[in-house]
Amino acid sequence: MRRKPESSSSTVSKPSSSHEASDKSTDDEDNRINIHFKSPKRSPSVWLILFVLIMYSSWGIYRYQFQNLPLPLTADQAGKRGFSEIEALKHVKALTELGPHPVGSEALDLALQYVLAASEKIKKTAHWEVDVEVDFFNAKHGANRLVSGLFTGKTLVYSDLKHVIIRILPKYVSEAGENSILVSSHVDTVFSAEGAGDCSSCVAVMLELARGISQWAHGMKKGVIFLFNTGEEEGLNGADSFITQHPWSKTVRLAIDLEAMGIGGKSVIFQAGPHPWAIENFALVAKYPSGYVIAQDLFSSGAIKSATDFQIYKEVAGLSGLDFAYVDNSAVYHTKNDKIELLKQGSLQHLGENMLAFLLHIAASSKFPEDNEEGENMGQNTAIYFDILGTYMVVYRQKFASMLHNSVIIQSLLIWSTSLLMGGYPAAASLALASLSIILMWVFALAFSVLVAFVLPVFTSSPVPYVSSPWLVVGLFAAPALLGALTGQHFGYLFLQTYLLKVYSKRNQVSPAIQADLVKLEAERWLYKSGSVQWLILLIVGNYYKVGSSYLALVWLVPPAFAYGFLEATLSPVRLPKPLKLATLLIGLAIPILVSAGTFIQLAATIIGIVVRFDRNPGSTPEWLANAIIAAYIAVVLCLTLVYLLSYIHLSGAKKSVVLATLILFGLSLTVVLSGIIPPFTEETARAVNVVHVVDTAGRFGEEQHHSSYLSFSSITPGKLTKEVEEMKEGFVCGTDKVVDFVTFSVKYGCWTYKDTEGGWSESDIPTLHVVSDTKGDERITQVSINTKVSVRWVLAINTEEIEDFQLKDAGNLEQLVLLGNKSSVDGWHVIQFSGGKNAPTLFELNLIWKTAHKLDALQKG
Repeated sequence: MRRKPESSSSTVSKPSSSHEASDKSTDDEDNRINIHFKSPKRSPSVWLILFVLIMYSSWGIYRYQFQNLPLPLTADQAGKRGFSEIEALKHVKALTELGPHPVGSEALDLALQYVLAASEKIKKTAHWEVDVEVDFFNAKHGANRLVSGLFTGKTLVYSDLKHVIIRILPKYVSEAGENSILVSSHVDTVFSAEGAGDCSSCVAVMLELARGISQWAHGMKKGVIFLFNTGEEEGLNGADSFITQHPWSKTVRLAIDLEAMGIGGKSVIFQAGPHPWAIENFALVAKYPSGYVIAQDLFSSGAIKSATDFQIYKEVAGLSGLDFAYVDNSAVYHTKNDKIELLKQGSLQHLGENMLAFLLHIAASSKFPEDNEEGENMGQNTAIYFDILGTYMVVYRQKFASMLHNSVIIQSLLIWSTSLLMGGYPAAASLALASLSIILMWVFALAFSVLVAFVLPVFTSSPVPYVSSPWLVVGLFAAPALLGALTGQHFGYLFLQTYLLKVYSKRNQVSPAIQADLVKLEAERWLYKSGSVQWLILLIVGNYYKVGSSYLALVWLVPPAFAYGFLEATLSPVRLPKPLKLATLLIGLAIPILVSAGTFIQLAATIIGIVVRFDRNPGSTPEWLANAIIAAYIAVVLCLTLVYLLSYIHLSGAKKSVVLATLILFGLSLTVVLSGIIPPFTEETARAVNVVHVVDTAGRFGEEQHHSSYLSFSSITPGKLTKEVEEMKEGFVCGTDKVVDFVTFSVKYGCWTYKDTEGGWSESDIPTLHVVSDTKGDERITQVSINTKVSVRWVLAINTEEIEDFQLKDAGNLEQLVLLGNKSSVDGWHVIQFSGGKNAPTLFELNLIWKTAHKLDALQKG
């Protein structure tokens, strides 16, 4: 009877013994984990040093890639067959001393005579085995109607344009005359600029190139044509007149255009193709290659409102080639500050040496790419190109890019699919929450930076107070964007951490203290991996639409992912998460920063310069809009590039230091702007203001016309014009209520005065439009006589909602300038833009064919 209790006691003691064993086992497991696991602590200084190192490296890459220019060579140093910047600068000096030389001016005639004399000198000193022909070409009437870009909805009419053309041929190669390379730029400037950058620098480079090439004889199998045209600033008319009227244009197989959207610096390739042959050969031989396809993507998308002669060579002539441009200090573009004093040493040497090597290389080539080569597959053979540190150029075709991108996309999706299948629901939820942190990062970064863009015009004297000192955008926009990115990712990190704590608590394998530390480590790793997700999405989208700059998504996806897999998984496989290695970040970010940092910074500098011309019509767009564009660009770049680095901050304790530093930087930048220590404009970066003399006519057919004359201000810098008005003269009345209607657009912030303006115009000089006849029958036709008097540059808008078609004739010889048919329109208007030389016609006949009543009814019903 006593054994039962003992037995019972023994039975009860077994579970107790088992529980103790279990506790002991758990304790032993915890002890083993403690031996191999250290609490995740990282010094704040490590993150800060890493951040400073990356920023400094990015700036150094930009300086080396875009500001490192070759030393200028003298004529003796370059030799007869080389390129000398010192000699080219003599041409720039001579042309800029003439002052502004727009189409129709005496100064332009003098500039052309100078180029002609320099060309004749090249002809006299050429190598005896080279033929040099110089032609002073006077283009007849012509009309240029482009179907895309800046001049959509316009017909550009020109007359009496003069060009200087040099053709260099090897004397003993008979077929060279039928296979030529065209190098083109323009001599004319806008009415307000000397044009040292745009484009006397280009003309000077071409003259020195022509001199150097004229000394080469052996090996040349093709001709080289240098076109110094006029009329580019009026709508690419010089290029159009050469292509459509000059006999040498029929021999051109490749076109190279030299342009400037600023003054000096490196001349970069910003358009190439459609055939990749030219850019591929340039990359082979250029001494200082510079170019990036992201600029081509932006230019072709219409985000940059500009156009070059290269558009004529592609659309009208069907040629392939290259388009170069100077982009430094783009704020002075088309202003009085486009002067030789701002031209950086080495700028001309950089372009000249690249072009000389390229021209000699392709001139010695045995063939050209055919215009219709690979016809339907041309889209697969467009070039992807970018340079690395201005020393090496990477070029590959879209077909290879698609294969490479598809391979990376498929592999990435397979890796993610396998990882999520193995990890199950917790892995999928963790990825979703990590991706949420990316979304929050974007939202907060954009919100903080754009909010500053909204507020800035309220407190500052200029809506764009950073134009003369672009580095101010670092404090004004980059600091808030970084603070917003950190805030957004911090919230995402907290959400992810909360979820992972629940997952680990269910496993009940380790103590709560160790669980909390493990959660921090795993959250850090998920944030890092989610950074590759956004680049994978961009790569998929870019690959689908065949965007050339998708290579940026590739370089920001593959190296960080490879570094993570190689260092975190392959070399150190463990069951428990560990802190991200510093080597992972350094190795993973090295290649992306090397490839893209300089490009991102240069593009930001270009955008800052472009906003000076963003609002040509003050009051038509909000004053914060230019700021918002820059702020959004900076926020986007920071979110894309710092996503990996920000994942490293959460275990470092550097958040407070970062927040404090960004607030101090923003405060100092704002203080500098508000105090006026650094003015928004300087003598070298001044605000550009256009003063337009408007003659308004009113009246009906058969009645006397009434004329009123006044001035209107317009600006190519956002902001009010009150200060400029005060500096010019008294008598101006300005405001948003003084709207000046120019039919196709209106000046929302205008300045009117009637005091001294009528005296500046004699009645005989005011252009007139006279209705000669107006027949109304089955088809209504109105004949209008136009007398532009002394004006050889004018614009006329046709209302295409009422006018079905029209034609324009030179009343002197009844030659048709604008033919019937194929009229596009923008906002219901088609614009005729005319420019010409001194001998251009001033009497025109305009025939308007009205839409019939049933067509108008159909349009109204539609």
